[in-house]
Amino acid sequence: MAPGRTPDPAPGDDRGERVPPAGAPGPEDSAEELYDAAPCGFLSMALDGTVIKVNATLLDWLGLERREVVGRMRFADLLTVGGKLYHETHFAPLLSLRGEIGGIALEMRTATGGRLPVLVSAAVKRDADGEPVLIRTTVFDASERRAYEEELLRRRTAADEARDLAEAALREAEDARREAEAARSRSEADRARLTDALVVLQQALLPAELPTVPGLDVASYYYTASPDRLGGDFYDLFALGAGRWAFFLGDVSGKGPRAAAVTSLTRYTLRAAVFHDSDPVSALATLNAVLHDRYGLEADPRHCTAVVGVVEPDAARGRTRVRLASGGHPPALVLRSGAPVDGPGRADYLTTPGGMLVGALPDAVFTPATTVLDPGDTLLLYTDGLTEARTDPDRTTLYGDERLRDFAARQASTAPGDVIAAVADLLEKLGDGVDDDTALLALGAPSRPR
Repeated sequence: MAPGRTPDPAPGDDRGERVPPAGAPGPEDSAEELYDAAPCGFLSMALDGTVIKVNATLLDWLGLERREVVGRMRFADLLTVGGKLYHETHFAPLLSLRGEIGGIALEMRTATGGRLPVLVSAAVKRDADGEPVLIRTTVFDASERRAYEEELLRRRTAADEARDLAEAALREAEDARREAEAARSRSEADRARLTDALVVLQQALLPAELPTVPGLDVASYYYTASPDRLGGDFYDLFALGAGRWAFFLGDVSGKGPRAAAVTSLTRYTLRAAVFHDSDPVSALATLNAVLHDRYGLEADPRHCTAVVGVVEPDAARGRTRVRLASGGHPPALVLRSGAPVDGPGRADYLTTPGGMLVGALPDAVFTPATTVLDPGDTLLLYTDGLTEARTDPDRTTLYGDERLRDFAARQASTAPGDVIAAVADLLEKLGDGVDDDTALLALGAPSRPR
């Protein structure tokens, strides 16, 4: 044994710990206790791989007793069949050659026959003469990382399938359009065919229906300005787990088939991004990187505006907490049920200053905002087809943010369904002054019964 080296516990030693003398720090203050209860697994092994010391964390993960492992098993015995093969052909030779190795993905075998994905790092300890004496290994639980990678792969597969569907529908729509232009006079049948194809494609870019959210009232509406043009508006609402729900709403630049392809990429990117990191600012940053990398250097770059958020309904208190961030999108409108109709505070905007267009710049900055919806309050999200509607005969005056706020403040009911119905009726009354599609999404805390 090299001078100054502390021996690892012998095979018969259960923990290798000493009882501290009277007046000494308790177990929770000792280095051995910190080693044993560390948030990762630790092993010490002889040069032949025999385990001579292991902490309680790794034993708990594997469901093994210390006496079953120390002095009786080698590190390779703790691995699955595939892990053993990789250990013998790659891990062990590289460790012997380099003296240390880090971040190797392996699978360990639990006492019940299960598999535990781990990341393993190891280093050879040497004595004062430079001779190897033992191997120290660190093990990190990679179960959550593996689950995220599998979910991301599933989302990517779904996105590829949706893209294929969109491209097929785009080809059909373009074929119908070319036939109509070549004939110079489309028949009613041709027009119906084109309209049906565009409707199918537009529906593929939107959720078939909103989910039922405990402790939250939701409603949505999509206004199509022209059946002959594909819009780039989109929205979605889906569960994150643990009583949290994610939502987003936005508008892709441009119209037609290419805008639809960008919309498909945007929706599935946001879904995967929010699932990975529920921070709305982080989700927008991920989308910004994807869009700028895909379209930023093209002659006709594509970008979008978007609002991304997370809601946490509190059914017991009847309140809902909302966290969101905006990328160049019109501000969300909050309707308060407790304020008098058409009075101060009845409806106002939740501003998100500084939010940039998503995908336009490589390092865009996004700003978060939060609010709480009391019983009866509603958060209304919309795209700019509403506020940019032309209202005068000359089609030069926009409907605008102030008129929308005043309109919302005058509504007798602030329930999401009633608010969406009122705004949908407003769009119909504006008629051909609305020359851009409009998406609406309302989230509200249910009113408490009297």
